[in-house]
Amino acid sequence: MRGNRSSKEKAGNISAQEDLSEDRIYWIRPTKGWRFLNLRELWSYRELIYFLTWRDIKVRYKQTALGVAWAVLQPLALMVVFTFLFGRLAKLPSEGIPYPLFAYAGLLPWQIFSKTLNETTASLVKDHRLVAKVYFPRLIIPLSATLATMVDFMIASGILVILMIVYGVTPGSALITLPLFIVLMFLTALGIGLWFSALNVRYRDVGFMVPFLTQFLLFLTPVVYPSRIVPEEFRMIYSLNPMVGVIEGFRWCLLGVGKGSSLMLWVSVLIALCLFFGGIVWFRSKERDFVDILGT
Repeated sequence: MRGNRSSKEKAGNISAQEDLSEDRIYWIRPTKGWRFLNLRELWSYRELIYFLTWRDIKVRYKQTALGVAWAVLQPLALMVVFTFLFGRLAKLPSEGIPYPLFAYAGLLPWQIFSKTLNETTASLVKDHRLVAKVYFPRLIIPLSATLATMVDFMIASGILVILMIVYGVTPGSALITLPLFIVLMFLTALGIGLWFSALNVRYRDVGFMVPFLTQFLLFLTPVVYPSRIVPEEFRMIYSLNPMVGVIEGFRWCLLGVGKGSSLMLWVSVLIALCLFFGGIVWFRSKERDFVDILGT
């Protein structure tokens, strides 16, 4: 009996050891040096991206009387003010397009860019508890904040369609390029947001600086005026603002004004892509310190 019992105990120990050997231990270490985006890892967390995006959308309009109407009221109110100040009083040119439509076509991408930049900059600090407790690719947080603003963009785009119908403006064949400029708009906002969100973790002054920066850049971007009024000798410097190419592209493919392919556009596209890919590398190099800083 003893022999049988000892053999059974040995067999049980062996099977337990085999079960333990099948368990794998994963060590999560901070990234070292300058690394680029791991698309496979990001794809494996796609459900988390969805839930965080949906959370941001619901929280933004929770317990509001007007709800998603705020996505329309902001650019619409600015369009009315700018039409009176710059269209009626200052009499700025609008390329033969009714000024309200001209202004709204510039305000729509600018408002989404400004909102996305503010949301992505504050995203890591806002979700500091989640970052400090659970592992996931940290890029998901600013990415979900960017995707959430796409809802505002789609809603506010409806007003632009209505204005085009009211003023009898029909887009031409260049409309097929609109998705490219939409992607460029979000890449620009996300790229700059990655730089600022990583900096905002260590220096909270960045969160206060971004609203001031967007207000300042508003008048350095062809939102209320066409870019052709900028003197020729300053246009190359002017096009270093990546939103110049975005807004000029929006007006070209929707309203048929401006030039679709110009040196200013390609310079803006190049700057936007550099900001985006550089922002990813910068963010990845700094994310190893997020938990230590945000967890304190």
